[in-house]
Amino acid sequence: MNAIETTNLTKYYDALCAVDNLTLSVNNEIFALLGPNGSGKTTTVLMLTTLLRPTKGSATVCGHDISGDGEGVRKKLSYVPQDMAVDIKLTGRENVRFFADLYGVPQASDRVDDVLAVMDLTDRADDLIKTYSGGMRRRLELAQALVHEPSVLFLDEPTIGLDVAARKKIWEHIRALRKKGMTIFVTTHYMDEADQFCDRVGIISKGRIAALGTPMELKARLMKDVITVKIDGSFVPPEVDGVVFVGSNGDEVSFTAENGREALPALADALGKSGCLVRAMSLREPTLDDVFLHAVGQQEEPQGFEYNKFRIMLRRRR
Repeated sequence: MNAIETTNLTKYYDALCAVDNLTLSVNNEIFALLGPNGSGKTTTVLMLTTLLRPTKGSATVCGHDISGDGEGVRKKLSYVPQDMAVDIKLTGRENVRFFADLYGVPQASDRVDDVLAVMDLTDRADDLIKTYSGGMRRRLELAQALVHEPSVLFLDEPTIGLDVAARKKIWEHIRALRKKGMTIFVTTHYMDEADQFCDRVGIISKGRIAALGTPMELKARLMKDVITVKIDGSFVPPEVDGVVFVGSNGDEVSFTAENGREALPALADALGKSGCLVRAMSLREPTLDDVFLHAVGQQEEPQGFEYNKFRIMLRRRR
Protein backbone atom coordinates (compact mmCIF):
# COMPACT_ATOMS: atom_id res chain seq x y z
CA MET A 1 0.00 0.00 0.00
CA ASN A 2 1.38 3.37 -1.03
CA ALA A 3 1.31 6.19 1.51
CA ILE A 4 -0.35 8.48 -1.06
CA GLU A 5 -2.36 7.22 -4.02
CA THR A 6 -4.43 9.36 -6.39
CA THR A 7 -6.54 8.27 -9.35
CA ASN A 8 -7.90 10.86 -11.78
CA LEU A 9 -8.04 13.41 -8.95
CA THR A 10 -9.74 16.54 -10.29
CA LYS A 11 -10.78 19.90 -8.90
CA TYR A 12 -12.82 22.60 -10.59
CA TYR A 13 -13.33 26.15 -9.32
CA ASP A 14 -16.55 26.93 -11.16
CA ALA A 15 -15.55 26.43 -14.83
CA LEU A 16 -11.80 26.54 -14.17
CA CYS A 17 -9.98 23.19 -13.86
CA ALA A 18 -7.23 23.61 -11.25
CA VAL A 19 -6.23 19.93 -11.04
CA ASP A 20 -6.92 17.72 -14.05
CA ASN A 21 -7.09 13.92 -13.65
CA LEU A 22 -4.02 13.64 -11.42
CA THR A 23 -2.85 10.03 -11.02
CA LEU A 24 0.12 9.64 -8.70
CA SER A 25 1.72 7.22 -6.22
CA VAL A 26 4.09 8.32 -3.42
CA ASN A 27 5.60 6.07 -0.76
CA ASN A 28 8.51 6.18 1.70
CA GLU A 29 10.32 9.01 -0.07
CA ILE A 30 10.76 12.76 -0.25
CA PHE A 31 8.55 13.74 -3.17
CA ALA A 32 8.56 17.30 -4.54
CA LEU A 33 5.67 18.76 -6.50
CA LEU A 34 6.96 21.65 -8.58
CA GLY A 35 5.09 24.09 -10.76
CA PRO A 36 4.48 27.77 -11.50
CA ASN A 37 1.93 29.75 -9.51
CA GLY A 38 -1.57 28.59 -10.36
CA SER A 39 -0.41 25.21 -11.69
CA GLY A 40 -2.35 23.11 -9.16
CA LYS A 41 0.21 22.49 -6.39
CA THR A 42 -1.69 24.06 -3.51
CA THR A 43 -5.04 22.66 -4.64
CA THR A 44 -3.51 19.17 -4.75
CA VAL A 45 -2.14 19.48 -1.21
CA LEU A 46 -5.42 20.89 0.11
CA MET A 47 -7.33 17.94 -1.32
CA LEU A 48 -4.87 15.35 0.01
CA THR A 49 -5.03 16.88 3.49
CA THR A 50 -8.88 16.89 3.38
CA LEU A 51 -9.08 20.70 3.48
CA LEU A 52 -10.70 20.76 0.05
CA ARG A 53 -13.12 18.27 -1.45
CA PRO A 54 -12.27 17.02 -4.97
CA THR A 55 -14.73 17.47 -7.81
CA LYS A 56 -14.13 13.93 -9.01
CA GLY A 57 -11.57 11.15 -8.84
CA SER A 58 -10.20 9.56 -5.70
CA ALA A 59 -7.20 9.56 -3.39
CA THR A 60 -6.05 7.70 -0.30
CA VAL A 61 -3.53 8.50 2.42
CA CYS A 62 -2.24 5.37 4.18
CA GLY A 63 -5.26 3.51 2.83
CA HIS A 64 -7.84 6.03 4.10
CA ASP A 65 -10.05 7.70 1.49
CA ILE A 66 -9.83 11.51 1.53
CA SER A 67 -13.54 11.88 0.78
CA GLY A 68 -15.03 9.02 2.79
CA ASP A 69 -12.68 8.82 5.78
CA GLY A 70 -11.33 12.29 6.47
CA GLU A 71 -10.76 11.59 10.16
CA GLY A 72 -8.69 8.51 9.35
CA VAL A 73 -6.61 10.53 6.88
CA ARG A 74 -5.95 13.34 9.34
CA LYS A 75 -4.75 10.92 12.02
CA LYS A 76 -2.05 9.70 9.63
CA LEU A 77 -0.69 13.01 8.37
CA SER A 78 0.63 16.41 9.35
CA TYR A 79 0.54 19.56 7.25
CA VAL A 80 2.93 22.49 7.65
CA PRO A 81 1.57 25.38 5.54
CA GLN A 82 3.65 28.06 3.88
CA ASP A 83 2.54 30.77 6.31
CA MET A 84 4.00 30.49 9.81
CA ALA A 85 1.60 28.72 12.19
CA VAL A 86 2.96 29.41 15.67
CA ASP A 87 1.63 31.59 18.49
CA ILE A 88 4.27 34.20 19.30
CA LYS A 89 2.68 34.85 22.71
CA LEU A 90 3.48 31.31 23.85
CA THR A 91 6.75 29.51 24.46
CA GLY A 92 8.05 26.82 22.14
CA ARG A 93 7.05 24.11 24.60
CA GLU A 94 3.54 25.53 24.98
CA ASN A 95 3.06 25.59 21.20
CA VAL A 96 4.04 21.95 20.83
CA ARG A 97 2.02 20.90 23.90
CA PHE A 98 -1.08 22.48 22.36
CA PHE A 99 -0.74 20.16 19.35
CA ALA A 100 -0.05 17.16 21.58
CA ASP A 101 -3.26 17.83 23.51
CA LEU A 102 -5.16 18.41 20.26
CA TYR A 103 -4.18 14.93 19.02
CA GLY A 104 -4.62 13.26 22.41
CA VAL A 105 -0.98 12.14 22.53
CA PRO A 106 -0.33 9.82 25.51
CA GLN A 107 2.48 10.83 27.88
CA ALA A 108 2.40 14.21 26.16
CA SER A 109 5.13 15.86 28.24
CA ASP A 110 7.69 13.22 27.31
CA ARG A 111 6.69 13.33 23.64
CA VAL A 112 6.93 17.14 23.57
CA ASP A 113 10.44 16.93 25.01
CA ASP A 114 11.38 14.33 22.40
CA VAL A 115 10.31 16.34 19.34
CA LEU A 116 11.84 19.55 20.69
CA ALA A 117 15.12 17.66 21.07
CA VAL A 118 14.87 16.23 17.55
CA MET A 119 14.52 19.79 16.21
CA ASP A 120 17.43 21.09 18.34
CA LEU A 121 15.15 23.37 20.34
CA THR A 122 15.58 22.01 23.87
CA ASP A 123 17.68 24.95 25.06
CA ARG A 124 15.09 27.47 23.83
CA ALA A 125 11.95 25.48 24.62
CA ASP A 126 10.76 27.81 27.37
CA ASP A 127 11.49 31.06 25.55
CA LEU A 128 8.68 33.05 23.93
CA ILE A 129 8.32 32.50 20.19
CA LYS A 130 8.71 36.22 19.51
CA THR A 131 12.40 35.77 20.40
CA TYR A 132 12.88 32.95 17.82
CA SER A 133 14.51 33.43 14.43
CA GLY A 134 12.67 32.45 11.24
CA GLY A 135 14.59 29.17 11.03
CA MET A 136 13.80 28.31 14.65
CA ARG A 137 10.11 29.00 14.10
CA ARG A 138 10.13 26.70 11.07
CA ARG A 139 11.78 23.95 13.13
CA LEU A 140 9.17 24.49 15.84
CA GLU A 141 6.44 23.98 13.24
CA LEU A 142 8.06 20.67 12.34
CA ALA A 143 8.09 19.73 16.04
CA GLN A 144 4.37 20.53 16.22
CA ALA A 145 3.73 18.44 13.12
CA LEU A 146 5.68 15.45 14.45
CA VAL A 147 4.29 15.31 17.97
CA HIS A 148 1.60 12.71 17.11
CA GLU A 149 4.04 10.61 15.02
CA PRO A 150 2.39 10.92 11.59
CA SER A 151 3.15 8.56 8.72
CA VAL A 152 2.95 11.29 6.05
CA LEU A 153 4.20 14.87 6.28
CA PHE A 154 3.07 17.60 3.87
CA LEU A 155 5.36 20.65 3.66
CA ASP A 156 4.32 23.70 1.65
CA GLU A 157 7.41 25.79 0.78
CA PRO A 158 9.24 24.68 3.97
CA THR A 159 12.27 26.97 3.52
CA ILE A 160 10.78 30.05 1.87
CA GLY A 161 12.14 33.29 3.32
CA LEU A 162 14.97 31.58 5.21
CA ASP A 163 18.69 32.24 4.79
CA VAL A 164 21.01 29.63 3.33
CA ALA A 165 22.14 28.26 6.71
CA ALA A 166 18.56 27.93 7.99
CA ARG A 167 17.44 26.25 4.75
CA LYS A 168 20.24 23.69 5.07
CA LYS A 169 19.28 22.97 8.68
CA ILE A 170 15.63 22.39 7.78
CA TRP A 171 16.59 19.94 5.04
CA GLU A 172 18.88 18.05 7.41
CA HIS A 173 15.87 17.43 9.63
CA ILE A 174 13.63 16.50 6.69
CA ARG A 175 16.15 13.96 5.42
CA ALA A 176 16.48 12.49 8.92
CA LEU A 177 12.71 11.96 8.98
CA ARG A 178 12.87 10.25 5.59
CA LYS A 179 15.52 7.82 6.92
CA LYS A 180 13.13 6.87 9.70
CA GLY A 181 10.56 5.74 7.12
CA MET A 182 8.34 8.80 6.84
CA THR A 183 6.78 9.80 3.52
CA ILE A 184 7.30 13.50 2.87
CA PHE A 185 5.39 15.49 0.23
CA VAL A 186 6.97 18.88 -0.48
CA THR A 187 6.10 21.86 -2.64
CA THR A 188 8.91 24.29 -3.35
CA HIS A 189 10.11 26.92 -5.81
CA TYR A 190 13.76 26.19 -4.98
CA MET A 191 14.91 23.91 -7.82
CA ASP A 192 18.32 23.38 -6.24
CA GLU A 193 16.67 21.97 -3.10
CA ALA A 194 14.45 19.61 -5.10
CA ASP A 195 17.45 18.48 -7.13
CA GLN A 196 19.69 17.89 -4.11
CA PHE A 197 17.32 16.55 -1.45
CA CYS A 198 14.27 14.95 -3.09
CA ASP A 199 14.01 11.32 -4.19
CA ARG A 200 11.48 12.06 -6.94
CA VAL A 201 10.04 15.15 -8.55
CA GLY A 202 6.73 15.80 -10.27
CA ILE A 203 6.33 18.94 -12.38
CA ILE A 204 2.73 20.07 -12.67
CA SER A 205 1.53 22.47 -15.36
CA LYS A 206 -2.06 23.65 -15.78
CA GLY A 207 -3.28 20.93 -13.44
CA ARG A 208 -1.52 18.04 -15.19
CA ILE A 209 1.75 16.24 -14.49
CA ALA A 210 4.16 17.34 -17.23
CA ALA A 211 7.21 15.41 -15.99
CA LEU A 212 7.82 12.78 -13.31
CA GLY A 213 10.93 10.97 -12.11
CA THR A 214 14.09 11.29 -10.09
CA PRO A 215 16.03 14.53 -10.63
CA MET A 216 18.74 12.54 -12.42
CA GLU A 217 16.21 10.83 -14.69
CA LEU A 218 14.52 14.10 -15.62
CA LYS A 219 17.82 15.78 -16.48
CA ALA A 220 18.93 12.74 -18.48
CA ARG A 221 15.71 12.76 -20.51
CA LEU A 222 16.47 16.27 -21.71
CA MET A 223 19.68 14.79 -23.19
CA LYS A 224 20.81 18.12 -24.55
CA ASP A 225 23.42 20.74 -23.81
CA VAL A 226 22.18 24.07 -22.51
CA ILE A 227 23.42 27.28 -24.11
CA THR A 228 22.96 30.48 -22.13
CA VAL A 229 23.38 33.79 -23.94
CA LYS A 230 23.50 37.34 -22.54
CA ILE A 231 22.24 39.82 -25.09
CA ASP A 232 21.48 43.48 -25.70
CA GLY A 233 18.74 44.67 -28.01
CA SER A 234 15.41 43.26 -29.12
CA PHE A 235 15.19 39.48 -29.20
CA VAL A 236 13.39 37.13 -31.53
CA PRO A 237 14.28 33.41 -31.24
CA PRO A 238 16.34 32.53 -34.33
CA GLU A 239 15.93 29.38 -36.37
CA VAL A 240 19.07 27.24 -36.08
CA ASP A 241 19.18 23.53 -36.91
CA GLY A 242 19.34 21.41 -33.75
CA VAL A 243 18.79 24.42 -31.44
CA VAL A 244 15.58 24.99 -29.44
CA PHE A 245 14.70 28.17 -27.55
CA VAL A 246 13.82 27.38 -23.91
CA GLY A 247 13.15 30.69 -22.17
CA SER A 248 14.41 34.09 -21.11
CA ASN A 249 15.20 35.87 -17.87
CA GLY A 250 15.90 39.56 -18.33
CA ASP A 251 18.85 39.93 -20.69
CA GLU A 252 19.64 36.20 -20.53
CA VAL A 253 18.16 33.69 -22.97
CA SER A 254 18.51 29.91 -22.92
CA PHE A 255 18.56 27.27 -25.65
CA THR A 256 19.06 23.52 -25.80
CA ALA A 257 21.15 21.84 -28.47
CA GLU A 258 21.98 18.27 -29.42
CA ASN A 259 25.63 19.24 -29.79
CA GLY A 260 26.28 22.48 -27.97
CA ARG A 261 29.86 22.99 -29.12
CA GLU A 262 28.93 22.74 -32.78
CA ALA A 263 25.83 24.92 -32.31
CA LEU A 264 27.56 27.86 -30.59
CA PRO A 265 29.00 29.56 -33.72
CA ALA A 266 25.81 29.12 -35.75
CA LEU A 267 23.65 30.44 -32.90
CA ALA A 268 25.91 33.46 -32.35
CA ASP A 269 25.78 34.26 -36.06
CA ALA A 270 21.98 33.93 -36.17
CA LEU A 271 21.51 36.15 -33.13
CA GLY A 272 23.79 38.81 -34.62
CA LYS A 273 21.87 38.80 -37.89
CA SER A 274 18.60 39.21 -35.98
CA GLY A 275 19.83 42.46 -34.46
CA CYS A 276 21.00 41.23 -31.04
CA LEU A 277 24.35 42.11 -29.55
CA VAL A 278 25.79 38.95 -27.98
CA ARG A 279 27.66 39.88 -24.80
CA ALA A 280 28.47 36.37 -23.54
CA MET A 281 27.73 32.71 -24.28
CA SER A 282 28.14 29.68 -22.02
CA LEU A 283 27.64 25.96 -22.41
CA ARG A 284 26.68 23.52 -19.62
CA GLU A 285 24.83 20.34 -18.80
CA PRO A 286 21.08 20.62 -18.03
CA THR A 287 19.82 21.41 -14.52
CA LEU A 288 16.42 20.86 -12.94
CA ASP A 289 15.65 24.51 -13.78
CA ASP A 290 16.07 23.64 -17.46
CA VAL A 291 13.80 20.62 -17.09
CA PHE A 292 11.22 22.82 -15.37
CA LEU A 293 11.29 25.45 -18.12
CA HIS A 294 11.11 22.77 -20.79
CA ALA A 295 8.08 21.18 -19.09
CA VAL A 296 6.02 24.29 -18.29
CA GLY A 297 7.23 26.83 -20.85
CA GLN A 298 7.01 30.57 -20.27
CA GLN A 299 3.95 30.68 -18.03
CA GLU A 300 3.03 33.77 -16.10
CA GLU A 301 0.34 33.04 -13.53
CA PRO A 302 -1.05 35.49 -10.98
CA GLN A 303 0.72 35.31 -7.61
CA GLY A 304 -1.14 33.20 -5.06
CA PHE A 305 -3.88 32.31 -7.55
CA GLU A 306 -4.94 29.01 -6.01
CA TYR A 307 -4.74 30.22 -2.43
CA ASN A 308 -6.85 33.27 -3.24
CA LYS A 309 -9.46 31.13 -4.99
CA PHE A 310 -9.59 28.90 -1.92
CA ARG A 311 -10.16 31.91 0.36
CA ILE A 312 -12.91 33.21 -1.92
CA MET A 313 -14.59 29.80 -1.83
CA LEU A 314 -14.50 29.75 1.99
CA ARG A 315 -16.09 33.23 2.15
CA ARG A 316 -18.92 32.03 -0.10
CA ARG A 317 -19.56 29.06 2.19
CA ARG A 318 -19.85 31.35 5.20
